[in-house]
Amino acid sequence: MLSPIRSSTRVLAAGVILLVAAACSSGGGATNAPATVAPSAAPASVAPSTAPSETPSSEPSAAGEVYTLTIVKDAKLGDFLAGEDGKTLYTFTPDAAPNKSTCNGECATNWPPLVLEGDETAVGATGVSGTIATFARDDGSMQVSYNGKPVYYFAGDKAAGDTNGQGLADKWFVAKP
Repeated sequence: MLSPIRSSTRVLAAGVILLVAAACSSGGGATNAPATVAPSAAPASVAPSTAPSETPSSEPSAAGEVYTLTIVKDAKLGDFLAGEDGKTLYTFTPDAAPNKSTCNGECATNWPPLVLEGDETAVGATGVSGTIATFARDDGSMQVSYNGKPVYYFAGDKAAGDTNGQGLADKWFVAKP
């Protein structure tokens, strides 16, 4: 039988291992999307009717990470784009000039832009036929755009398929392919 001290030492050691593993797994990446522990099913009112297209959200490449924009099919909202980990992408109607974001500061905290770092690239999965590009934001980071519209995540979306940002302030809408 283990002594209480030895047992608590093992529990503490296991906790430290889990914390280190979680910290190491966060890595770099192409996005400022809100972090999640693991995707879970979204409530029925916001869940897509089918999963994102079969192309993975990122795949290794000799030139760097390749992030794939996918299409989500939703009975209520129709088709819309998703980024890394199947998270919904949005457009902001005040972004009127092509490849120019007007969402900075606190706005970008609530609506993190999809940005690429270094030699990362973004491409479209099967069915995503629009133009995917990057442009320099005011802070110097490189944001992804679709057909000239900057794309963002919503901090209030916690899992793949969540669309909690749809229609907010009558300015935020799921990005349409």
